[in-house]
Amino acid sequence: MIGRFAKLFAGRGYLALTLRRRPGDQLRLHNLSNLAARHAVPTVITGDVLYHHPHRRVLQEVMTCTRHRCTIDELGARRELYADRYLMPAAEMHRLYGRYPQALARTLEIAERCRFSLDELKYQYPQEVSIAGQTPQAALEQMSWEAAKARYPEGVPDKVARLLRHELGLIAELGYAPYFLTVNSIVRFARSRDILCQGRGSAANSAVCYVLGITSIDPERSDLLFERFISQERKEPPDIDVDFEHERREIVMQWVFDTYGRDHSALCSTVIRYRAKGAIKDVGKALGLSEDLIKALSSQVWGWSEEGVQERHAEELNLNLSDRRLRLALDLARELIGTPRHLSQHPGGFVLTHDRLDELVPIEPAAMADRQVIEWDKDDIDALKFMKVDCLALGMLTAMKRGFDFLEQHKGIRMDLASIPPEDPRTYAMIRAADTLGAFQIESRAQMAMLPHIKPRTFYDLVIEVAIVRPGPIQGDMVHPYLRRRAGKEKVEYPKPELEKVLGKTLGVPLFQEQAMRVAIECAGFTASEADQLRRAMATFKFTGGVSKFKEKLVSGMVERGYTAEFAEKTFGQLEGFGSYGFPESHAASFALIAYASCWLKCWHPEVFCASLLNSQPMGFYAPAQIVADARAHRVEVRPVCVNASRWDCTLEPTTGDRFAVRLGMRMVRGLKETDAARIIAARADEPFMSVEELWRRAGVGSGALNRLAEADAFRGAMRIARREALWAIKALRDEQLPLFAAADTRENGFVQEIVEQAVALRPMSEGREVVEDYGHVGVTLRQHPVSFLREELQRQKMVPCSTLDTTKEGRYIWLAGLVLVRQRPGSAKGVMFITIEDESGIANLIIWPRMFEQNRRIVMGARMLGLYGQVQREGEVVHVIAKKLVDLSPLLGSLGQRGEAFPLPYGRGDGARSGGGPDPRDSSARQPAARDILVRDLHIDHVRERPLVKSRNFQ
Repeated sequence: MIGRFAKLFAGRGYLALTLRRRPGDQLRLHNLSNLAARHAVPTVITGDVLYHHPHRRVLQEVMTCTRHRCTIDELGARRELYADRYLMPAAEMHRLYGRYPQALARTLEIAERCRFSLDELKYQYPQEVSIAGQTPQAALEQMSWEAAKARYPEGVPDKVARLLRHELGLIAELGYAPYFLTVNSIVRFARSRDILCQGRGSAANSAVCYVLGITSIDPERSDLLFERFISQERKEPPDIDVDFEHERREIVMQWVFDTYGRDHSALCSTVIRYRAKGAIKDVGKALGLSEDLIKALSSQVWGWSEEGVQERHAEELNLNLSDRRLRLALDLARELIGTPRHLSQHPGGFVLTHDRLDELVPIEPAAMADRQVIEWDKDDIDALKFMKVDCLALGMLTAMKRGFDFLEQHKGIRMDLASIPPEDPRTYAMIRAADTLGAFQIESRAQMAMLPHIKPRTFYDLVIEVAIVRPGPIQGDMVHPYLRRRAGKEKVEYPKPELEKVLGKTLGVPLFQEQAMRVAIECAGFTASEADQLRRAMATFKFTGGVSKFKEKLVSGMVERGYTAEFAEKTFGQLEGFGSYGFPESHAASFALIAYASCWLKCWHPEVFCASLLNSQPMGFYAPAQIVADARAHRVEVRPVCVNASRWDCTLEPTTGDRFAVRLGMRMVRGLKETDAARIIAARADEPFMSVEELWRRAGVGSGALNRLAEADAFRGAMRIARREALWAIKALRDEQLPLFAAADTRENGFVQEIVEQAVALRPMSEGREVVEDYGHVGVTLRQHPVSFLREELQRQKMVPCSTLDTTKEGRYIWLAGLVLVRQRPGSAKGVMFITIEDESGIANLIIWPRMFEQNRRIVMGARMLGLYGQVQREGEVVHVIAKKLVDLSPLLGSLGQRGEAFPLPYGRGDGARSGGGPDPRDSSARQPAARDILVRDLHIDHVRERPLVKSRNFQ
């Protein structure tokens, strides 16, 4: 073997000498050294390092347990046998391997030979040929001008023509035409398959991207900076992000793989690092902690917490901190935060090459089928200046596409993102009222709270709204100055005319990355290249350090040009906030367009909007229950899941006039497979099912699927069969007669008389139990709100409905209670927790200060229903409650199933046996035991009548 190795790697191969801490180690090293000498293979000393410092050995063993999916007690011989697999100092290496001085010296030789420069990598982008006989640049220019004429039928505006000439010239100089042709071909393919897509990010600054249909931001109506996208000074490859429908993006991705070849295309990777919850889960499992204990510990920390689970958190759970395993788990979990866990795939960043990609970087199969990734991540690609094509997924585009299809199918309206009526007053009125639940980008509580301040009336107002609720503007103290100036409470002053030219649209406050770049150029004398370095430092996923290193140059540059030192310091402080998250204006404009489109659809066609959102789950900020509740508040009729009316997706059904009701689809039924739903729908055709047994025989689905539908109350509609009745009827379905009953057959006059099972009347569920079952099996209820059943008891505790906040004065104290909908703890909020609760009258927005959060961490993080005593805070139309006392009402919520009157059984269809119904439970006929008494007790049977479930049949 070593002889073959010597031939394959002549002059480049070494034989490692490493201690294994086993008997005969020195003899083994001596024999290996002699073997290497006989085959002229040089030796080298290695430590076979697994961790950099001795104290990391315990953590390495925990990671070994995670890799093998076992506990530390089960690890056994799989753990390392010796404890010195760390980076040893040179003196220790010489002490251990002193008899092999030449092998030790070769470590330096190898280190010297491993010198490498990234400049040695030769990257070639594919040479796109879109038009035969033309160069990529000529093809791009021809396609751009033809597309511009189609975009502007009445003539290309002078401003747009000037921008096109400028951009095409720069693209030609930098050789980026093939890249634009690639993105254009991907977008054209998606639209040929009727897949909704839109470009965003800095590409929205480009007139070429607009006329080609890659983006939707009209350069005639905007004043965006193209140099934010492509710069001659930095010679950095463009980065065009295109969003596709999240459910159909895979079609586009597979087209890219097939078009460019599996050895010329792959996705970037992403390094997944441990966060607080994941760290305590993996460490806890490795150390053998119980699942309930791990869950309790992880519930005490926020997902993005950097401090991990602390001892005080364990004390709040009444845990014994003197237990060594528990303390070790807490310590190791904190140490693990930020450590790489595994290599994952980028959401959609493709690297395409002309030559073989695997000659540059190894390619490996991704976890998802038919995908492959390289070992470099996004920042590596940027550093190497490789061109990357981003095919990203956006759930709202899926919802909008479904909405456009509904409009065309049911209302005869053909619509797309480009044809939605712009600047619609009714839509903006709805946005100003913060009625944006479910809308894109502006649906969070923070955005809703900001809307009454911004009061959007134009598209650019919406661009600002999208961008201003971000960590950068908040930490840079840009939000309040902008709001004061917008409200006329603070005078807008521009020390120099050039500053007004740059910041005039945002009232003197730099809200966007492009503005930061222009301020640096116009007011501080930065070159375009230096301004771009500043922009890169403000990027979210940067690899070049922060903005602080630019402070001296920017402040001194502004002072030299006549600005006061105080003003320059303040300006830099605002720009420094972008170091956390600086939003480019082009990105905000692209998102604002989708935000406006989603709001327009909700405003004018709320039933379409509701059905589209439900069919696009999981996505967005709110659960289906809140989406349905919001639709009903907008007078949309929502109908329950029904085996005779529902399809897989939620659909629209005509009601009075030109209005439509939303019929919940079978996709809402938890645990139901789409294939089973398809069988039911196909068997139903135009002839509805009349009983559970008929559905079972015609559709051929198993009892498991029928049980899921029964638990979801899907038989109550046309069949008028309640949950328990349906479950009882399903238990009677058998392909063959059971032996027990076959043996009991009696013969009379030569005929076999079938045993007739007595009919049973099942005790009706309480209304509260029906609601619990709705949430458990559908995720939404169309009955009463859960809190309404608890209102009487809440009133005794002096807790008022959330709607009381509408008339409560500023500063008053109030008791509230509701279901916890959303918990938010933004990184920019300095530890403040925002919670939204809901009762039968509406919602309330709570503010939990850091001290209150720490004192009530267990309640805040774990309560499903929350009671609180707090102070009302008003700011215009925005109302918050600052919590002063918190109460966990989850036990009260647990009693919901025993509350409310008995829900009436659906009778009235004639033969109860055919309908699956039973007799009136109020009937006082004589009772007798049923055959399946154990199951009867489980289903809460009230009494049994002497009436057959099915008619007797005589057969020869």
